[in-house]
Amino acid sequence: QVQLRESGGGLVQAGGSLRLSCAAPESIFSINAMAWYRQAPGKQREFVARITYAGSSNYADSVKGRFTISRDNVKNTLYLQMNSLKPEDTAVYYCLALNSGYWGQGTQVTVSS
Repeated sequence: QVQLRESGGGLVQAGGSLRLSCAAPESIFSINAMAWYRQAPGKQREFVARITYAGSSNYADSVKGRFTISRDNVKNTLYLQMNSLKPEDTAVYYCLALNSGYWGQGTQVTVSS
């Protein structure tokens, strides 16, 4: 079973920052564009950001200018730097290997007002 392992979630005050990480097997990371999604309580899972192997990225309007997606193709790790966090960013954050369709188990981010 392919495992994508997210880490870095936690509790932060509004205006604060967190950096999420997602480690993947090389066999998956090297052939996939990667993405972050999130799911707030009672809501559908939604797209946050994606990045190609070459580093091209795009973002949901709700996080544009505050979040930065990046990847380290040597460490096989995906990142999401989240700045200026808002209470509405509270959700479980998941990484996704886009081409293969593998999801991580999620990491909780809670932003207090």
